[in-house]
Amino acid sequence: MTDRPLNSNGATDQPGKIPIPKPQGHYCFACGTANPIGLQLKFYRLDDAVCSDIILGKEYEGWENMAHGGIVSTLLDEVMSWTIIYFKRDFFVTRRMRVKYVRPVLIGHPLTVRGRILSSDSKVVKARGEVLDQEGRLLARSDAEFVFVPEGKLSSVPEGLKRDMRELFRQLEQGEG
Repeated sequence: MTDRPLNSNGATDQPGKIPIPKPQGHYCFACGTANPIGLQLKFYRLDDAVCSDIILGKEYEGWENMAHGGIVSTLLDEVMSWTIIYFKRDFFVTRRMRVKYVRPVLIGHPLTVRGRILSSDSKVVKARGEVLDQEGRLLARSDAEFVFVPEGKLSSVPEGLKRDMRELFRQLEQGEG
């Protein structure tokens, strides 16, 4: 992830980047398109990883000029989740997540968040997430465990969102994303 050109939005112009579609109109703080105070992350596949590029604004600050640790943790959880969505195409929840903050994550600087699957079986997926700066230096990382959940057990998830996610899985399966 070194020496990659960035556009004005902090997004990479790397060849091989495959945009990943996402459901529209939902309020997820990290990726929802309808949440006016959310991060509104957009994802793309790059080789065996799922990534998102972002420049965090002052509204996500903890200590002066540094991103709040909870925001950094959110970035990591979300990129690992979208990695599982893209590669596994199934319903799941985060079981546990361990974060290591390596260097300050600065506000107003281009960041790339990257997720990879470490291992999986029929019940559990282990993934790693990383936050990198513009030079590709590691700022934070997380290892996490996610468990698959049968759709029928997601009773608190609205039917419309489950339908949208099934449609996304279908699009990904057919190679539309």
